[in-house]
Amino acid sequence: MSVYETPAEDSLGELVAVPEPGAVTVIIPSFNESGNVRELLHRITESVPSRLPCEVIFVDDSTDDTPQVVAEAAQDCPFPVSVIHREVPVGGLGGAVVEGIKAATSEWVVVMDADLQHPPSLVPELIATGEASGSDLVVASRYTKGGSRAGLAGGYRIAVSRASTWLTKGLFPRALRGISDPMSGFFALRRALVATDELRPLGYKILMELAVRSEPQKVAEVPFVFQDRFAGESKSTAREGMRFLRHLVELRTSRPLWRMIAFGLIGLTGFVPNLLALYGLTAAGMHYLPAEIVANQFGVAWNFLLIEVLLFRTRRHGHVLSRVSRFALLANADLVLRIPLIALLVGTWGMSVLPATAVALLLTFVLRFAGTEALVYTKRKLVPAAG
Repeated sequence: MSVYETPAEDSLGELVAVPEPGAVTVIIPSFNESGNVRELLHRITESVPSRLPCEVIFVDDSTDDTPQVVAEAAQDCPFPVSVIHREVPVGGLGGAVVEGIKAATSEWVVVMDADLQHPPSLVPELIATGEASGSDLVVASRYTKGGSRAGLAGGYRIAVSRASTWLTKGLFPRALRGISDPMSGFFALRRALVATDELRPLGYKILMELAVRSEPQKVAEVPFVFQDRFAGESKSTAREGMRFLRHLVELRTSRPLWRMIAFGLIGLTGFVPNLLALYGLTAAGMHYLPAEIVANQFGVAWNFLLIEVLLFRTRRHGHVLSRVSRFALLANADLVLRIPLIALLVGTWGMSVLPATAVALLLTFVLRFAGTEALVYTKRKLVPAAG
């Protein structure tokens, strides 16, 4: 990681006085946006420092000359500009924003894109709204009165944006209450609100991560018109879409109850490969008892794949073969335990078969979930630093 910091200079190359620290830190995550940098800094210069002191931090994951272009363009800016260049883009755009928040010096932080689809002229209004309303978070929204998604080109992208908004608000109705545009990448927040060590960013929807994990006490919105991209191409891809869905699952299952519900839903999907394999094996002439055992492994493999990718991505420690073997052992132990448990409930406690089966299924499911968390996907223990 490298950092460039450029003091402001006037047109004659002489240093000029700038307020520091600024009243707002503008954080701009960037990836190959060299064609937008000069115009972006020019528009920030026109609209922000005359109304409130500021500093700008680019957190850059580029493979082009974006950091050099920022350093050159910053010479004309009447405010501090720095670049944090990341060789490894951990967490994607969201991870870049977290790096920027760690480096910020101001009470307020504004996050915006580098492509000029977010108008810099709105930065002072975001801060003024936050101060006037006593809010911890102020979202620039395309979906509140006066806002527009005009720069979101194409019916497909509009449909995806709307569907993502509905899905997100449906999954987090309380955490996102008062936020009409949780997909927005343009917002202001009080830096004291954020405990960066608790964030687990994945991909480009960092507002959702901040709102759900940081739980701001009060939220305000400012309408804005989503602009056309100034230069370059959109970084929105199908891969980013999949990262967004994984991020949704991780956020929703961050608490044990929701994790157990997701674990159960994934387990239910395992019946499909299980039954298909059982049908194929018995149709091929295998006796149903060994076919049941073999078919169960198809369900185990399917469940492991989904749990590994969707549910416990951040807790995958050790070799994958070790996790597979432990998960398979627990899943098959569930099968072996269930029959004696049903016999005990029926023979000793006098329960009928169907209620006993339901109780056994519930108990073994809870035990399998607890065992998976405790034995397969354990939380990594922090080792205290020496000295």
